[in-house]
Amino acid sequence: MAAIYSLYIINKSGGLIFYKDYGSSGRMDTNDSLRVASLWHSMHAISQQLSPVAGCLGIELLEADTFDLHCFQSLTGTKFFVVSEPGTPHMDGLLKVIYELYTDYVLKNPFYEMEMPIRCELFDINLTQAIQKDRVALLGR
Repeated sequence: MAAIYSLYIINKSGGLIFYKDYGSSGRMDTNDSLRVASLWHSMHAISQQLSPVAGCLGIELLEADTFDLHCFQSLTGTKFFVVSEPGTPHMDGLLKVIYELYTDYVLKNPFYEMEMPIRCELFDINLTQAIQKDRVALLGR
């Protein structure tokens, strides 16, 4: 049983630049993942504008019956969000680790162009290790 179903990274203009599916059932095709990313980008932007709280940064957690969606937005506007099992703890910490991996392996890559899809082998390897480490930590609790 996987605690994390999927990971999305969306650029500041709403384009899906990275998607990884970790769930074994209910896999989405490319079009569905693009729709989810676009919908989340729009909902996040609308929530910032409609919030009665001044300086709201948007939705950070969306809880549903069958999943939780945790979101982290960087200062540059890039959004990282994880879809996980309901009640999975410490997803905010995992999102920050993923952001660190993104800055270390994607942004420091001289061949990467901003706002373009992420194709970086070192990022993939270290991301897989971080997700596996998180799963082992969850099983140990």
